[in-house]
Amino acid sequence: MNTAFLIAAPMSGSGKTTVARGLMGLYTQKGYTVQPFKCGPDYIDTKFHTAVCHRPSINLDTFMASPEHVRELFHRYGDEADLCIVEGMMGLFDGYDRERGSAYEIARVLDIPVVLVVDARSAAYSMAALLSGFINFRKDIRFAGVIYNKVGSGKHAAMLRQVCEDLGIECLGCLPKQTELEVGGRYLGLDFSEKTKDEGIGNKVNDVFAEHIAWNRLLDISNPSPLNTILTPRPLLLENTLIARNAESFSFIYQENIDRLANVAFFDPEKDVPLLEGVDLLYLPGGYPEKHLEALVKNEACRMAIKHYAERGGSIVAECGGMMYLCERIVTDDGEYPMCGVLPYSITARRADRRLSLGYRQFTLDGKAYRGHEFHYTQFLGESPDSLIQVYDAKGNPVATPIFRFKNVLASYTHLYQI
Repeated sequence: MNTAFLIAAPMSGSGKTTVARGLMGLYTQKGYTVQPFKCGPDYIDTKFHTAVCHRPSINLDTFMASPEHVRELFHRYGDEADLCIVEGMMGLFDGYDRERGSAYEIARVLDIPVVLVVDARSAAYSMAALLSGFINFRKDIRFAGVIYNKVGSGKHAAMLRQVCEDLGIECLGCLPKQTELEVGGRYLGLDFSEKTKDEGIGNKVNDVFAEHIAWNRLLDISNPSPLNTILTPRPLLLENTLIARNAESFSFIYQENIDRLANVAFFDPEKDVPLLEGVDLLYLPGGYPEKHLEALVKNEACRMAIKHYAERGGSIVAECGGMMYLCERIVTDDGEYPMCGVLPYSITARRADRRLSLGYRQFTLDGKAYRGHEFHYTQFLGESPDSLIQVYDAKGNPVATPIFRFKNVLASYTHLYQI
């Protein structure tokens, strides 16, 4: 790679996702090969990175993986790209334990410069105090510069540039408050099944970024430090793996999980009937099956094929939405929908039952340590079932996430890294 930088912000909501997507789209449009990355366990932002860059976006996470593994991922996927763009998460120093697991830690592990995106609404020279604090809080990372977001006018931009001059840090751009950028933010939001196809919005965002961001200068000042990383051959696991995948129902997959599996094939549980003879592993990842229940119910042949495979002792890993699909039924405000019936539980997706379950998870089973992430609003109907083993959060505190084992089925709400 020739250039790499990490896009961070003082806090969530500052616009780093819009800036990340905008720069990825702009550089790709200009002919650069851009390799996208995402700090943390997020499996939604990576979809928009992939749609813009036409390359799989890779998660970099120092809780789910070691620093050595993070560096190896960065170089394995980024070495043939012209430019690597890493999108941070939350605020720059926000991790699971102070700054541990934060975007700052990723920047330090990779030794790449940080571009700080700042929401400049309703502030001018007070930005000097905020920026000075972030720039001087830790001395072991480098800042390439600042991009101001939601700038009100040319006069406002001039005052903000003066802040950078006084602090001795580069101002890389002042993005105005414009409808195109607001749409761009929504474009990167929740409805990833449809809006990622809207090239018109993307082109408008690219034009705004080309006009208001010093994108050439950013390339000049963002050379990464060389890391002594030796790429070891990735051991491929298993011989034949079948993965459920479609736009929404089964779509939350870490790319590294796919790439370390051998002879991978995909099927769509809404449309296909999988051929499971000779399959070593059936992988049912997370997603939003509750949004496509009629299609999943209609494809009864698929559900019965998976049930019979599990009952014969077939190996299955089912995460979150995949685990829900293996249960007896999913209940919504519109009714009850039968699923595969492998696990004797029911899931509620009714609005009144919605409750956020969020955070890192870790557990040890059969001598193997697992780490992953949990993010869902659906819940078990009634009391939570008993777990095969105790699950813990990132700080080692016990949590109520159950782990299920039925013959050779491993299922839970946790999205596992390195299954």
